[in-house]
Amino acid sequence: MNNNEIKVMFTDMYRSFDIHQAEQSFEWRMISKHWHPVLSDDPDFLFYSCFGKEHLKYDCIRIFYTPENIRPRFDRCDFAFSYDLPITERNYRLPIYRRWPEYKDLFRPRDPEKIVAQKRQFCGFMVSNPHAVERIDFFNRLSKYKKVDSGGGYLNNIGYRVERGSQNKLDWMRNYKFSITFENSSYPGYTTEKLMHALITDTIPIYWGNPLASLDFNPKAFINCHDYPSFDDVVELVREIDQNDSLYMEYLSQPYLTDNMETEFCKEENIVARYDEILSSRKFYISPGIKRLQKPLYSWYRLETTARKLFRKVRAYSKQAVAMIKTKTFRKRNIG
Repeated sequence: MNNNEIKVMFTDMYRSFDIHQAEQSFEWRMISKHWHPVLSDDPDFLFYSCFGKEHLKYDCIRIFYTPENIRPRFDRCDFAFSYDLPITERNYRLPIYRRWPEYKDLFRPRDPEKIVAQKRQFCGFMVSNPHAVERIDFFNRLSKYKKVDSGGGYLNNIGYRVERGSQNKLDWMRNYKFSITFENSSYPGYTTEKLMHALITDTIPIYWGNPLASLDFNPKAFINCHDYPSFDDVVELVREIDQNDSLYMEYLSQPYLTDNMETEFCKEENIVARYDEILSSRKFYISPGIKRLQKPLYSWYRLETTARKLFRKVRAYSKQAVAMIKTKTFRKRNIG
């Protein structure tokens, strides 16, 4: 056995994750720099996310990762890679945008004169989630100044829906001077790929979500709504930039990253070093005995999930039955 060989498993990952292509995952690529990972049903290390409870079946070292605005449960995971601050012995802040292939575009030079010469349209907005109240509120406020083009599935006003896929989204965003770039929710440290995508398409992002987003990107290159007393104040700033080419150029001239320097927590060598520390120490913060006691929670979860699915089916069939009865009653009355 290779001294650097480690047995690993992945579970509760995002929907598109394919265990047979685990070597393409971010985790695998990072740990394989210095280790030889092999998939095993009896792993030494479990990598898991927030899309299930399968992790409760394992009593090995558990390493949690989340692409969502969710706090790590340190009563269940030994280590976490999350959005949360600060970086500690058990938690490493690693926002999801670091995992995206477009991350490398943050280091390319900008050409503000070329962007200005494109004579871009005013502002783009792309959203399918109808429940993000702040985002919708700001869209309505800014639309009172000028039409904001909405290309998503919700509040669409351009006559077609931008096709799915990050490249289609990025190509569409490049038509605009500004982009409304709101997270689904707000929490210190929670910065997804949305702000990065808006920056690398050379729009001026109008951002809301992480009040501390300046830790991730150059605050002179985007508008952080958290820095202003109200959304109306932000609208006034957007209006000023839109009507002042010199001010517009100032934003476009800024590097995406502060001082054009990669943040320490996003540097590959630091991420790899944290994985090396975890894998070499083999340290448990939750003992295998405690983890074995957690296994029954998985059975309860499966039972609860099955009951919910059954309830939804019964409710759907009940609605159909009621509709059929109403239809038959209506027909009998008309015949009578």
